[in-house]
Amino acid sequence: MLKKIALIIFTTFALTLNVHASSDGELVLKKNDPTEIKECWEGFNRATFALNQGLDKIIFKPVASVYKNLPIPLKSGVSNSLDNLSNVVTIPNNLLQGEFRKAGVNTGRFIINTTIGILGIIDVATLIGLDEYEKEDYGQTLAVHGVGPGCYIVLPVLGPSTARDTLGSLANFMGGDAWYNVTVNNDTQYFSDFDYYASRVTAGVDFRAKNFSSIENLETNSIDFYASVKSLYLQDRQQKILNAKIIVDTQNDSDWEEIEN
Repeated sequence: MLKKIALIIFTTFALTLNVHASSDGELVLKKNDPTEIKECWEGFNRATFALNQGLDKIIFKPVASVYKNLPIPLKSGVSNSLDNLSNVVTIPNNLLQGEFRKAGVNTGRFIINTTIGILGIIDVATLIGLDEYEKEDYGQTLAVHGVGPGCYIVLPVLGPSTARDTLGSLANFMGGDAWYNVTVNNDTQYFSDFDYYASRVTAGVDFRAKNFSSIENLETNSIDFYASVKSLYLQDRQQKILNAKIIVDTQNDSDWEEIEN
């Protein structure tokens, strides 16, 4: 049933995309220019944004306010573990983008941190000089291969996205995320559905805690908070797609961890 729903959503979003096969950097830059991305469903987006704000105030903000006051070693361990887990999506996307050296380095990091680093809690790979590359996902891979962003959309709970990035996210549930495969898709004695969804919720809380003050300041100082978040997200995605090879006017930030006040 889940795959049928995913297929329907996949088809719907595919119809909203601008598909042009090209790897030219300047074309990718132009197609992902935040000012060029259409706002097709503003009424729906603003309603969903308001819903997400309500959920944030009721759930994520209170939990994040407690989480951010935990001991630094504990928070660092959780963040390191989540970053390590993200490699199961980053590595296949490195390969799909033809970045074989990055795929090799990230594979080495994943093996070292998962074993010696105790499931990624300790970032041993960085300590021995194996530096981390930027996270990659299927939305970025589609962009690299010439798929336009389509319309901007705000998803319930998940937040800002585009038609292309939403389409890319569906790949995680169709075999593209090894963590999802071993927890939700496969019935194993070691992992369960709870492990996957707990990791996703924890990642959301970790993100909210890292950006706690910045988000509050952005909301307080924005004339239109919705428009500010949209602009920030689209610029951040543009930078990630380009892997900073072309300088763009955006926040210098890998995961919204240093949103300027």
